[in-house]
Amino acid sequence: QTRSYQDIAHFVGNPKAARAIGMANHNNPIPIIVPCHRVISKSGGLGGFADNSTKCLHLKQQLLDLEKQAVRTMSFEPLHANAILPI
Repeated sequence: QTRSYQDIAHFVGNPKAARAIGMANHNNPIPIIVPCHRVISKSGGLGGFADNSTKCLHLKQQLLDLEKQAVRTMSFEPLHANAILPI
């Protein structure tokens, strides 16, 4: 799922903090673990990513496309109420 910078600002309780959310994403040292590529502009565009170069925006789109493809190809089995989940 993707969320806009404004969506996240509302979620954290500060609707005017969309630019701060963008800066936090920009300074994210572990983007593979904290998936800042999923944050997009409220218009649905890619917004910024890393240094906003065409190469970086292309990478953001590739990551989103890769995740969409992975979700479509995965099959999920329903969990039973007494299922033991691995830790």
